[in-house]
Amino acid sequence: MADGTGRFAPSRAARALAAAACAALALTACGSTEDTGGADASGGGGEGQVGVILPLLTSPFWQSYNDYVPKMAESEGVDALKTVNSNSDPSQQITDINNQLNQGVKGLIVAPLDSAAIEAGLDQAERKGVPVVAVDVAPDQGKVAMVVRANNVAYGEKACQYLGEQIPSGKVVQIMGDLASVNGRERSEAFRSCVEENFPELEVLEIPAEWKSDTAASKLDTLLNANPDLKGIYMQAGGVYLAPTLQTLKSKGMLKKAGEDGHITIVSNDGIPQEYEAIRNGEIDATVSQPADLYAKFGMYYIKAAMEGKTFEPGPTDHGSEIVKLPSGILEDQLPAPLVTKENVDDPELWGNTV
Repeated sequence: MADGTGRFAPSRAARALAAAACAALALTACGSTEDTGGADASGGGGEGQVGVILPLLTSPFWQSYNDYVPKMAESEGVDALKTVNSNSDPSQQITDINNQLNQGVKGLIVAPLDSAAIEAGLDQAERKGVPVVAVDVAPDQGKVAMVVRANNVAYGEKACQYLGEQIPSGKVVQIMGDLASVNGRERSEAFRSCVEENFPELEVLEIPAEWKSDTAASKLDTLLNANPDLKGIYMQAGGVYLAPTLQTLKSKGMLKKAGEDGHITIVSNDGIPQEYEAIRNGEIDATVSQPADLYAKFGMYYIKAAMEGKTFEPGPTDHGSEIVKLPSGILEDQLPAPLVTKENVDDPELWGNTV
């Protein structure tokens, strides 16, 4: 759960999950190798198979990422195994990591479901000397060679700025992600803080939806019954929240197109084709494009580099992003994530227009 400062204190359940997963894993002799730094390659020469573990496949965003994985593996010269779907289950994800390690993979690319619980799997990989790249979600603890991710604080801030500029006053709701994930925590706190600081005439309501479409639909329905004067919605994941949100509004006769009286301003995150179509139709107003293609590309890039023993330093990259050091000491390549509105929704450079 997020505390009053927006920082995350792992719940008893998360700690118990991590402990149980650790106990379940076979304890092996420490076999990890140290990175050499720079461009020297004193590791395994980048050879060997790489396991790729997905968090779920019920979202169009993750379906797109899954489609990009084999293409980007080929372009980056990585021998990637068929992806494994943890199906929204953090404990299953730890099992998936262990299964991949038992198959003898030399590298792992994982999109963590739970930022705390994933430490058990990371520890097992480190014991076996297998480097890990985390995609989309940063772990709270544990060793990873790199986190490939967009700036999730910026997601919340961009949504706040857009809604604040469109709505002078009134109620807005953020349909939040899972607060066991650093993504859900950062987006939620950033949006909340930005509104408090910059748009005091807005009242923020919140729906903890745990990246679950049915939860989002039922809680939004209840909220609208009590707040029929709602002016704006921030969906932290269009891949899972777009369809239930639009359906709920439609069922209540509240789905008005942009420019019509009663239109509820909606901004989202993901950048999937369905969001772009909804923007063109006037059903939603904006989304922040989360780069599914670049997640796959640079996940492969960094795991190959890690297998070769290469390391990186904080600072600008040659691909338009910046590597930062997180408070945990982990490095994160923060990829660009542009705001998409009706003005630029047809930009052919957006990955959502290429799938």
